[in-house]
Order: sequence, then C-alpha cells, then structure tokens
Amino acid sequence: MAISDFFFAFVIMLLLPEPSVAITRHYKFDIRLQNVTRLCRTRTIPTVNGEFPGPRIVVREGDRLIVRVVNHIKNNVTFHWHGVRQLRSGWADGPSYVTQCPIQMGQSYVYNFTIVEQRGTLWWHAHASWLRVTLYGPLIILPKIGEGYPFPQPYKEVPILFGEWFNADPEAVIAQALQTGGGPNVSDAYTINGLPGPFYNCSAKDTFKLKVKPGRTYLLRLINAALNDELFFGIANHTLTVVEADASYVKPFSTTTLIISPGQTTNVLLSTNPNSPNSTFLMSATPYTTGQGTFDNTSTTAVLDYHKLYTSKMPLLKPTLPSFNNTAAVTNFTSNLRSLDSVSFPTNVPRHIDRRFFFTVGLGTSPCPANQTCQGPNGTKFAASVNNISFVLPNSTAMLQAHYFWQTKGVYTTNFPDYPLFPFNYTGNPPNNTFVTFGSRAVVLDFNTSVELVMQDTSIQGAESHPLHLHGYNFYVVGQGFGNYDWEKDPARFNLVDPVERNTVQVPSAGWVAVRFRADNPGVWLMHCHLDVHLSWGLTMVWVVNDGELPNQKLPPPPSDLPKC
Repeated sequence: MAISDFFFAFVIMLLLPEPSVAITRHYKFDIRLQNVTRLCRTRTIPTVNGEFPGPRIVVREGDRLIVRVVNHIKNNVTFHWHGVRQLRSGWADGPSYVTQCPIQMGQSYVYNFTIVEQRGTLWWHAHASWLRVTLYGPLIILPKIGEGYPFPQPYKEVPILFGEWFNADPEAVIAQALQTGGGPNVSDAYTINGLPGPFYNCSAKDTFKLKVKPGRTYLLRLINAALNDELFFGIANHTLTVVEADASYVKPFSTTTLIISPGQTTNVLLSTNPNSPNSTFLMSATPYTTGQGTFDNTSTTAVLDYHKLYTSKMPLLKPTLPSFNNTAAVTNFTSNLRSLDSVSFPTNVPRHIDRRFFFTVGLGTSPCPANQTCQGPNGTKFAASVNNISFVLPNSTAMLQAHYFWQTKGVYTTNFPDYPLFPFNYTGNPPNNTFVTFGSRAVVLDFNTSVELVMQDTSIQGAESHPLHLHGYNFYVVGQGFGNYDWEKDPARFNLVDPVERNTVQVPSAGWVAVRFRADNPGVWLMHCHLDVHLSWGLTMVWVVNDGELPNQKLPPPPSDLPKC
C-alpha cells in the first residue's frame, strides 16, 4: 500500500521521547508478498510489513537501532542502511556475500548498530539482486535533543521518495538480461512515494498530493530510490533552497531544478506562496541519462496542493526540467554543493595523503559462452568493471567473515590494482579489446590510512555517468572535471577548504571525480555503481580496512545469529 501522508513533524515529537541520553529503538521487518496495483496491473511484490514503499524509521543522532528482519518469501534477502557509517558494526551493513550471507526463507537476522555523529536524511533498502525496487524506505536521523538545524526551523517535514515500477517481475528482468548478455528491459514508470502520477495510464488516482499552507516553509527530504536512473526534480513556479546532501549540511543555495542520483539524498526548503494561489502546481521528476541504451523516458508527477484552496478549475502548471541528456544542468547544480564548514560542523578533509588510487569505471564486454547466442555488442555479453576487473561475489562465505577469521583463501584475493593495468585514452577512441577480467579482488588498507581516489569514466561502450557509493564511509568530493584526468594540472584546482561530503557521487560522463577519506572504520566495505544494472554487471570493488592497535579500533566478533550461506 502507498504512503498516504508524510506530514509527521508533530508526530515525531509525540513518538520520540526526550531523554538526556541516547536510547535504543526497535523495529521489526516482516518480508512478505503483497498485491499492489499500479498502471492497471496488479502485481505480487515483496514488501516490508505489507507497505510499499516501506515503513519510515525515525531515530536521533546517537541512538542505537535494532531491526529484526524475518524473511517469509522465497528470495534471499539482506538490508543495507544506506549512508550509515556503521562504525565497528560492519556486520550490520548488509550487502549479500560481502558482510553477511543472505537471510533465507524462514530465517531471521537482527541488524544492530548505533548512529554516531550523523544526522539528516538517509534510507534503507534491500541489497540482494534487484529486490530493492520494492524493498526500500526512509531513515530519518533527527539532531540530538536541544540541537536544532543550521537553517530556519521548517513548519513541517516531508519525505519524498523517487522509485520505479515494473509491470514485469524485476527479478525475471535482470535474470533474462544476465542470461542473454543484453541490456535489461526498462521500468514502466517512475514513482513519487510509490505513486506514478496522473500522466501515466490508469494513474489519475495514484498521485501523491503534498498539502501545504500559504506562507510556510517545508523541509522536503528527497531520496532517489530508483533502480537505474538519475533524476531531475523541480516544482512549478517554486524555488528550492538546498541545505543538505547525503545527510551532510551544505552551504544553502537556491535552485529551481536539482539532480539526484540513485542512492543520494537531498534536503531542500520549500517556501510556499504567501498569497492564495490561483493555480495548481505540479512537482515532477524526469530522467537524466548519457548512455547509448534504451531508458525510461517518462515523467512522474505529484501535486503541490495548497490546503483547502484547490479546485478543479485552477490552471495546472508543470515545472520546466532539463532535457534528458543535459549534462550542463547537472554540472551547474553539483558545482554549487559546498560543505557548511562551520564551527559546529567543520570540514575535516585529509590534507596529507598516504595512498593514491586511480580507478577507471565503465562498461565492457565478455565473450559469449559456447553454444549460446548473446545479445550484447557484436554477439558478446555486457559487463562492467573497475580498472577492467568485473567483480564476482563469493557464494559460500561472506567476505567479512573470511577477513575476520583469516580464512580468505578461495573467497577473495587482495591484488586489486591501484591503477589501470593497461592505460589508454579513456574518453577517446576505445581500445580494440573491450573484454573485462572477472574476479573477487579487494584493496587492503591499514587502519587510519588517508586515501585519495580519482575515478575516471571511460568511453568503452559509450561514456556514461555513474553514481558510485562507498559503504561504511563518507568522503569529500575535492574535484571533478571532463576529459582525461590530468595528474599535473587538476590537483592544483582541488577544493580542500569546503568540499561537499557525500556517500554517493556521480562520476561525470566522459569525465572524472576525485574524493578523499580516512580509513578509520575497520571491516570490509563495498564500493559500487548505484545503477543496479551496472552493479549486476560487476561495476563493484571492495576495500578491506584492517584493525587498529587500540580496542576501539577493532572489529568486534560476529553476532550469534549471523546468517549462514
């Protein structure tokens, strides 16, 4: 069932007591099948507690969160708490076969972790195959009691979740694509809070309405939970003030259009018209894509409904959004993102770097198996890679278990290259051989290593924007540009004063992005493209961070109920 009303500011105050110390908050996730109708089709989909999108989790900074997951469906399931740093709680991070074996049908697992020095909008989602297309929801972290926002207190707070709807079973869609080697079928609609909006077939009633009052300020907590698409978003005749990105405060700036990639969150302030409007305003999301394949070129729409003032005779105003391939609009928005860099929220970007890495990210191919017809380029199968290595998940032991018990043989190797083994003109003509190498490889870092990572898009199978997400860490985006990264000129332009802090960043189409972070969280941490088709094709790698010397720098032993493979 759809989330019908997100006005919860006062509800939060009622639900959350005001202790002087952090408390433990308990949730239970029952994974069951539920019939849901969209676009005149009823599908049986996996849900959490029968809800689509899933239930909202609300905590405060410093709280301990315990979520008991019980799996009642045939699919193996895990859950990832996207953007939570998981300090010394890597057993709760969630990616299947990386930090845990999946929760099988009839089994359960308790995710147990503490929110440490984080506040803002994050989200949770399934992290096994394509199940997150219906298994996702908001994770709202409120400031500690007595600590407000570094911007005007909003009248109300409203989560806005962007998603995708498939008339077909998404698990069948990706299974067919992996079998045939071609691109998967695209979704049939985008959604806002689970609803497609009035411009899709049979969807006039399946429209989210945000009821507002004139002259008020609303905090919109935007979450892109879409499976495979970056999205432009705007509201007709309204300006938005950006105040947060990926649960990190930013210097406020105004915009009429923003870009949000899968995995990213953005908080914006919406100031409503102080006078009674004579129009109905629409909010819309449309795709941004630079790839050469097919994509869902539709728009999802919701209504900004001025409370008790709406009539059917009012003009319907749509926002003007950029064209689907408008990279300039993306660059214009992202260039405005800067960390707040205040006394309370300082910018701690590493200045001294211990290890530097250069990763190429992009698409490639693999040979078609014998006695099989493949639908990829020139009869091959699509693949994706980092430094030309397409990641293969282990299937008998989770990597974190293997690391903790020093039993990595046959699970993964530690020879992931720091730089491409075969340099080429990354954004020019692609090399003759586009085949990737397959393997379960990782980079090993000593505790507290300061890292600089440059990620370079490639033109193999076409240049494309890739939203890269790093588990277990935030990082500072110190630079980005187009073309091939210049080792002599580009570092001189790095922003080491107030770079934006994120957990998911776009590698620009035919460009590069540079990030820095400090490896102060022991464990095994996935880094991957958050376009799930690319994740399925292997655009993934793993960082292994060793324990430090002090007791509070070591990974605790696994919980007793950790699922078995």
